[in-house]
Amino acid sequence: MKIPRLDKTVIMYLIFGVLTTAVNAGAYFICGRLGVPNVPSTAIAWAVSVLFAFVTNKLFVFESRDFSLGGLAREMGGFFASRALTGALDVGIMFLAVDVMGFNSMLWKIISNVIVVILNYIFCKIIFKNK
Repeated sequence: MKIPRLDKTVIMYLIFGVLTTAVNAGAYFICGRLGVPNVPSTAIAWAVSVLFAFVTNKLFVFESRDFSLGGLAREMGGFFASRALTGALDVGIMFLAVDVMGFNSMLWKIISNVIVVILNYIFCKIIFKNK
């Protein structure tokens, strides 16, 4: 059986996906330690990790070198819109799992982030198309 070879983009996305997840979980943890409630902590963690993800995805993962005003506007608009969608999904998962069902918040933060990372890769392949 032949094992599929991962291309550089997938490997880089996985590396920066893990780092983005760490940024997200770290921000969530810090907010929690500061007494910020669950849903606002999740939203703050999302915002911090999206800023980190845009820069790393544009420059290192998909190697987009379009720095024109129109190109940046298109990429940022698409990126932030897709992240808003997956961010809302993250908040929804965290609300249901932690606030409604009483499950462990850090475990569900990790589960939620795995789902979000997969969806975000699909969106990024569309947003940062190499021409």
